[in-house]
Amino acid sequence: MLFCHSQPESHHQHSTSYIREALAPFLKSEEARLMAECGAKRSPVQYVLCAATSPAVKQQEDSLTYLNQGQSYEIRMLNRKLVEYTDISSKYVKSIVRVVFHDRRLQYMEHQELEGWRWNRPGDRILDIDLPLSVGILEPRTHPLHLNTIEFLWDPVKNASVFIQVNCISTEFTPRKHGGEKGVPFRIQLDTFSTNEHGEYLEHVHSSGCQVKVFKPKGADRKLKTDREKIAKKVPQDREKYQLSHENTLLKECSPWPDALNHSSSSSTPSPVYHSSPTFCGFTDGNCSPNQQGELLVPGCSDHLLPSSSPQDTQQWLHRYRFSPFSRLFYSFSGADLLRMSREDLIQICGPADGIRLFNTVKGRCIQPRLTIYVCQQQTSHQPANKPCGGDIYQALYLEELTLLDLSEKISMLYSITPQQITHIYRQKPSRIHVLVSDEMVQNFREETSFILSIIRDEYTDGYHVVLK
Repeated sequence: MLFCHSQPESHHQHSTSYIREALAPFLKSEEARLMAECGAKRSPVQYVLCAATSPAVKQQEDSLTYLNQGQSYEIRMLNRKLVEYTDISSKYVKSIVRVVFHDRRLQYMEHQELEGWRWNRPGDRILDIDLPLSVGILEPRTHPLHLNTIEFLWDPVKNASVFIQVNCISTEFTPRKHGGEKGVPFRIQLDTFSTNEHGEYLEHVHSSGCQVKVFKPKGADRKLKTDREKIAKKVPQDREKYQLSHENTLLKECSPWPDALNHSSSSSTPSPVYHSSPTFCGFTDGNCSPNQQGELLVPGCSDHLLPSSSPQDTQQWLHRYRFSPFSRLFYSFSGADLLRMSREDLIQICGPADGIRLFNTVKGRCIQPRLTIYVCQQQTSHQPANKPCGGDIYQALYLEELTLLDLSEKISMLYSITPQQITHIYRQKPSRIHVLVSDEMVQNFREETSFILSIIRDEYTDGYHVVLK
């Protein structure tokens, strides 16, 4: 068993001030807000990311924290006894830290985005743990296939700190990487588990997270300075519309990651991702990530709630699809009970947004593609004729978004290449001129248009040009 650092006695003697210093700017207001939302229930653990929040965020929006690429940042797991939190039965708890996409559209494309990043940065990890700086953690682990995940054990009776490094930057996941574009926001999420009666870390204790953006080295410091100067120039009435900047970021409670209830101490399950398919299940919660699918191409919606599902199965289903806040309301509901509920019933119980999302997920309703086109790869002189039915064989591409990016992804999946390898897509006109395909051109494709598709390798860039005839 690997133990990173023992806890010095002086560390325990001054642990009260350690917590108060970390939470001083915002503990009272944040706890008051959480108490109002959750009643008398208090969180069993508290996490603080030692990085300042941006002041250029409006009051009703999620807080935003800027990080520098590759820099070590401390996440403090605060002593539950000193802040009078509830008891945790197991000696140690396991925490899993993930860097995931905050934007819902990118959550749906997470598998493709991470595979593209892995292709461009071979041997690198998205998230690393800085062991020499970390205190009070045991058995730190990273998995070679889970580039955005780390996990470790720690003693909840003692203070512990883990230092993390995020090695990707937000602009690496923008559709086009020229200057002037805003980087995509990430979310750092921690899920904590205690042991069950079999000694497995399966009992979910707490989940929390915060929104971050990652810049090149020293870029976060410059961006934070710019935001502070921008807000300082506003009149007092306008400044009141924005959140105060704090020196540390308090991670807010959130739903567990979709595979949280299925995670075990020896699990090697990959990070949950969403894989696009001709018809796919839609999730409309802006702060959640879609559920894991087993294979790259999925024929449709799966893992539906069944009338035969027991109340325990229904609870697991609610957690899996990120309806944990309503699990107590439906504690004794079987699958048949939930399936009998109408759309209006669920809206009245859960509110408009979550009620509609729960109804669509319960009924297994799938989002229909916005555009369907058919493509056939052009046969070369060295290839045998592919005409078993007396004609060329076409394959369907289903576009959920009428964008060049979505078209590139569908073509890359069809021909087993990464989207980043497709440098340009052209439309060949009858006069044999080549027109560069843009978002506007994709939006004007007619439904069920057919194309002869040619893929030409670029020897200079090691990419591909795609020509639609």
